[in-house]
Amino acid sequence: MRPRLIVLMTLVVAVVSVILAVQRITFSIGGPQPAHASLRPRLASYLGVYEKGSPPSLLPVQNFATAVGREPNLVETFSGWAQAFDSAFASSAHDKAITPLVQIDPTDASVGGIAAGDYDGYLRAYADSVRAFGHAVVIGFGQEMNARWYTWGYGHVPAATFVAAWRHVVSVFRQQGAGNVTWLWTIQADGPGTGPIASWWPGSQYVTWVGIDGFYYRPSDTFASIFGSTINRVRALTTKPVLLAETAVGPAAGQFAKVQDLFRGMTKYRTVGLVWFDVDQDQGTYHQDWRIEDNQAAEYSFRLGVREALASGGQHSG
Repeated sequence: MRPRLIVLMTLVVAVVSVILAVQRITFSIGGPQPAHASLRPRLASYLGVYEKGSPPSLLPVQNFATAVGREPNLVETFSGWAQAFDSAFASSAHDKAITPLVQIDPTDASVGGIAAGDYDGYLRAYADSVRAFGHAVVIGFGQEMNARWYTWGYGHVPAATFVAAWRHVVSVFRQQGAGNVTWLWTIQADGPGTGPIASWWPGSQYVTWVGIDGFYYRPSDTFASIFGSTINRVRALTTKPVLLAETAVGPAAGQFAKVQDLFRGMTKYRTVGLVWFDVDQDQGTYHQDWRIEDNQAAEYSFRLGVREALASGGQHSG
């Protein structure tokens, strides 16, 4: 080998070594390795639940699992603005093969301020905790924004402002290396007083799954009448997987038959699953006792639905 070629190769090796060393130093300064755990969007494979008392305890979730004959693999929680990510509860859920689903509510924040970066310190800290958790987490922000009942929603905040805030939140998490987040854009099913969902759509690059919230209130309610038109409008916007992010059948609707309708509709409309709102509200038509555990017919119907509609197997990739 010629001397000049040997010298050139030696220089190349030296330069590459310096570059690698600089990358290692930069990485050590920049923090831990980004987390990339994610969920597989398999059809009809997710059973989630929201329970009062979870957090801090998983006992209500376990009681629900006993009633319906299947362990949930999603547990929904709500996080007030400036509230920290509950790493201890997330770890307890992960130990049970349950993925935390967190809806972050900007009740006490300015949505325009979020978009402008006024709360980036909080968002970075939250994202760092999620990244450090290291396992899959589903996160939503400002759910049901197409409805009027929340301060960040339709008639209160311009849709463009909400979209800017959503994009900013997702961008901050990604900048912090929290790649283990499944971003759930959650809308209210179309109904009186809801706005056009396309106005709040932040774009496919900022959304992983689409969530739709809707409940059975009356005997005339069906899956098609509650969710059908909304699912069709969503699929005109995107091919992202659809999760029934908050749903239940009230006693006034006829739980035995309508729980079956819910599961069959979930399968027919090719959603990835549902999250049951297992709460006793008992305050009229729109706030019924949604629990499964205190109704034997509802329990039996739910077990049938689980067995017939939900696919078997785990969904975790990390």
